[in-house]
Amino acid sequence: QVQLVESGGGLVQAGGSLTLSCAASGRIVSVHDMEWYRQAPGKQRALVAGISNAGITNYADSVKGRFTISRDNAKNTVYLQMNSLKPEDTAVYYCKADITPFGYFDSWEYWTQGTQVTVSS
Repeated sequence: QVQLVESGGGLVQAGGSLTLSCAASGRIVSVHDMEWYRQAPGKQRALVAGISNAGITNYADSVKGRFTISRDNAKNTVYLQMNSLKPEDTAVYYCKADITPFGYFDSWEYWTQGTQVTVSS
């Protein structure tokens, strides 16, 4: 069984920093792309940043230069370092990972339940 667990949300003042982490565990053959999404009240869930298992990254324009995504393949963990946070970054942040479980050849999408990030002005 595969689990995906995130941590690190909270309340921070504008200009501050937070780091989110998301770890996959269980009977895993391989972890492919790992991504962070966010959903603000009244808005659709949107991609924030993604990273392949080769380390290729992509970012939403709104976070470029402020957020950094990284991963530790040995720990099946992805991180999102968020600097210079703005009130408009307030949202529920979700981690998604494409994972091939033990005994399968295909990959499946796994999502976390989300963690609240609130940036006060």
